[in-house]
Amino acid sequence: MSTSASASRSNQDRFDPNSTTRLPPGYAYTGGLFATLQLFDGFQRLATLRASSATEDAASAGLVNQRYQTTLATQQAFFTALADGEFVRVAEAQVQRAKEELQIAVNKFQAGAATRSDTLTATVDLGNARLALLQAQANLATGQASLGRQIGIDQPVKAVPDSTFPELPDTTALRSSALATAPLVSQADALARAARAQTWSARSQYWPSFSVSYNNSRTGISSPNLPLFNGYPETFSWRFSLSWTLFNGFGREQNQVAASVSRDVAEAQAADAHRLVNAQLTQQLAALFTAYTQISITQANVAAATEALRVQQERYRLGASTLLDLLTAQANMTQADVNQVSARYNYLIARAQVEALVGHPL
Repeated sequence: MSTSASASRSNQDRFDPNSTTRLPPGYAYTGGLFATLQLFDGFQRLATLRASSATEDAASAGLVNQRYQTTLATQQAFFTALADGEFVRVAEAQVQRAKEELQIAVNKFQAGAATRSDTLTATVDLGNARLALLQAQANLATGQASLGRQIGIDQPVKAVPDSTFPELPDTTALRSSALATAPLVSQADALARAARAQTWSARSQYWPSFSVSYNNSRTGISSPNLPLFNGYPETFSWRFSLSWTLFNGFGREQNQVAASVSRDVAEAQAADAHRLVNAQLTQQLAALFTAYTQISITQANVAAATEALRVQQERYRLGASTLLDLLTAQANMTQADVNQVSARYNYLIARAQVEALVGHPL
């Protein structure tokens, strides 16, 4: 629908069309309204509507997928900062143990029960522990800065752990729901529906089109004898038109083949998205169960390493073992603490990855 209006003025005298009276220069006005409606377009509008609806669904699924991917990146930065804080605690405990061992070695050396080599070795071990602490503190500062950047804060952010540790979720019906509602699957399926609708839109070119149009116009002049906007005769018309393209140089066939190929590609990508989600879910669930099992194993390892270190410290104090045995026990203790921290946060990260894949919290 459109409308138009115009006004013009000439410096030439005119004659009244209804008489022989000569009229002075004046204005001529024209106004019009034009409307057209396509009654039938070979079902192209319906196909376009379906394609637009499917494209909107794909965009919504893509938004959900992007939201969970951003959430996953934030959780990974958060858990990394938490793990770095735990590693600092482990390094501080390592430094404290190294100080105690150095003091024991010095006391034994002064009592003549140890050699100078023991004190030098203990001093080197304390230096290595302090270096490990500095590295852990640097990693913590980096992790806190990365977390602040991830959440849009221009300074390092300290991560505070939850009061409760999440238990292993129930994943009995998780696979079937993920293959039906995962954002990646929903987006691929919606794009496939849009591609199928585009093939129907391409086929609409084989159908005729039928439309109706209406045109209304008024034209008049203004002069001292004819007041403004009076005496404007109306002219209107209705038009019904039928258009049918019989041949366009195989352009329709080319569009149809291109739309069919795009549909096949979209359907293949949708099927691959199902398989990808299935494979990734299998991988992430295996990592989730493995990390959760490792938590209890590392707890037992920490308990065993703690007891072994206590025994070696007492044996070295009594002269029943060497400093090398004590340092080995201390290294095993530190590694057990590191493994425990890694297992806990590997489990949390694996849980976040599953949530990002399925598109809802567990």
